[in-house]
Amino acid sequence: MNNDMLSQEEIDALLKGPDKEEEISEEIGDMEKDALGEIGNISMGTAATTLSTLLNQKVTITTPKVTITTIDKLADAYQIPFVAIDVTYKEGLEGANILILKVDDVKIITDIMMGKDEIDLERELTELDLSAVSEVMNRMMGSASTSLSEMFFRKIDIEPPKSYEITFNEGKERIDILKGDQPLVKISFRMVVGDVIDSEIMQLVPIDFAKEIVNILLGNEDETSITQEAYEIDRDFEINEEPPKTISLKGKKENTTGKIIDNDTKEEAVVVKKPVFETFNEKSNTSYNESIDLVAEIPVEITAELGRTTKKIDEILEYGPGTIIELDKLVGEPLNIYANGKSIARGEVVVIDDNFGIRITEIVNSYKNS
Repeated sequence: MNNDMLSQEEIDALLKGPDKEEEISEEIGDMEKDALGEIGNISMGTAATTLSTLLNQKVTITTPKVTITTIDKLADAYQIPFVAIDVTYKEGLEGANILILKVDDVKIITDIMMGKDEIDLERELTELDLSAVSEVMNRMMGSASTSLSEMFFRKIDIEPPKSYEITFNEGKERIDILKGDQPLVKISFRMVVGDVIDSEIMQLVPIDFAKEIVNILLGNEDETSITQEAYEIDRDFEINEEPPKTISLKGKKENTTGKIIDNDTKEEAVVVKKPVFETFNEKSNTSYNESIDLVAEIPVEITAELGRTTKKIDEILEYGPGTIIELDKLVGEPLNIYANGKSIARGEVVVIDDNFGIRITEIVNSYKNS
């Protein structure tokens, strides 16, 4: 008789119902998690370079860890205030995500940007801190958006970020993507800034938005939108008289011989090259050949940029003979080449006899197609 009776643990499990974590995990698979991790790794790597330039400190952001959670679980696990930066995409993607930083990390970032000799962690967080971290995140996520644009073959841009000092319970009322009980993708990074910050930052993405990002990356969008993208990136890949043999659009679908091929070996014939492109190119070439003699003798100033940096006025006033200014370019990194201020190419420094020169290694696509 006793063997047929349920234990208290079994009764609690029946009353509780299926485990919420298991239900959430079924909504996004390991492949999607890996894709999100790779996206975060690439975009935050670019953002780390930007932060390093702003703070003049070495910045390292480690490979992310991707998990699925809910706002209630986060509210239980993290009860102290933090700084939330709300980043909304305005072009290329439709959605938003939240970046979570510790309050002390924000104070450190602000003090470094203000040029303070000592970092004060005992002070109260101010509006100046929130404004400073908003600007930092605007620069960082702007750089990350550029990386995403190259990855997704579309222009991606963000709204100016908004920063809040809140708890997760307060976030349920103030931040749209934290309202309700929808699952969230939590992407955790370890961020090391010089010897002043060794901390964890967190990126929270609504699961529906995360799925949309993964679908774009893996090529699971509507066929019509993929075809339209193939037209839009025609100039970038120079699809004119003959399409390239292999152009990866979104991982699962490839443009090989003017067709979109899916993994199920089903082929759908899609004309990648619009007739209007061919006509446009013919006119452009004819006009160019006829008019080049008229402008051939106009002088053009060619400039090679070794690098850039940003300094405060008081630092510049201290400059003198022998001062070394560190630039944002790494050793061996291509230098930018400008024609009358317009970027046209990249190259590497060479020495010709006693003179410096620059060998062109890459022509900028926008100049090449203009």
